[in-house]
Amino acid sequence: MTDREPLLVERDAGILTLSINDAPINRMSFEYMDALEQAVDDAAGDPGVRVLVFTAAGDQNFSVGMDLKQLGAGAAARGGAEAVFDQRLRVLATIENMAKPSIATLFGYCLGGGLELPLACHFRLAADTGARIGLPELDLGAVPAWGGTARLTRCVGRDHALDLILRAKKIDGPEAHRIGLVHEVHPLDQLKTAARELALELAAMPPVAVAGVLRCVVGAGAASLSEALAEERAAVLRCSGTKDQSEGMRAFLEKRRPIFTGE
Repeated sequence: MTDREPLLVERDAGILTLSINDAPINRMSFEYMDALEQAVDDAAGDPGVRVLVFTAAGDQNFSVGMDLKQLGAGAAARGGAEAVFDQRLRVLATIENMAKPSIATLFGYCLGGGLELPLACHFRLAADTGARIGLPELDLGAVPAWGGTARLTRCVGRDHALDLILRAKKIDGPEAHRIGLVHEVHPLDQLKTAARELALELAAMPPVAVAGVLRCVVGAGAASLSEALAEERAAVLRCSGTKDQSEGMRAFLEKRRPIFTGE
């Protein structure tokens, strides 16, 4: 690694943008994951952060995944490979289960961890040309280790997941959109702008209600119907009587856009 900061952090209008800073290939180094874990943990408890955007420096690649050159002695110094993978699983679980929406941009190489991190996000936007998206670990005689098999299967279904993983396929943005892996595709030169526009849209939503929806859809997604309905009812009650709910009702009646404050 160079002496540059591994993670670029920008904060504006309630949006926290976290960029891998290892262009052009943007490896997910030990240093990057340490900085990312701290940033994500801080964001989870910061009421001023409403949306997170995960992207990368430059316009060539989101990420080729883990910096394999750091394995071996580097992993041993951190407690071994299992400790390294545990940290990455922990960070991705925090992103996925956070009560704030997250967006990932996929462009160029999005491989291994470079896909597993976006899979933990709530929205994924891809470039319409040039993206190479996949979990090619089998080419290395390995298995995806950061939750890729589970999250990809839940995202696109068993058949597409097996096709991608067992054949070590790398697909482009339009194909990823076709199978439901990404929500939208945009020209590369407009991708980060599109992510910011989506982030602004989400940041304008009422935070208590947003958190409730995320708990219902993400947190209770694998629960029984009765448990999921109970979580929904709890979310409804948490919104009841809030200033944001009153503002939403007034704005509807007054035929204007609501301004939500998180209260």
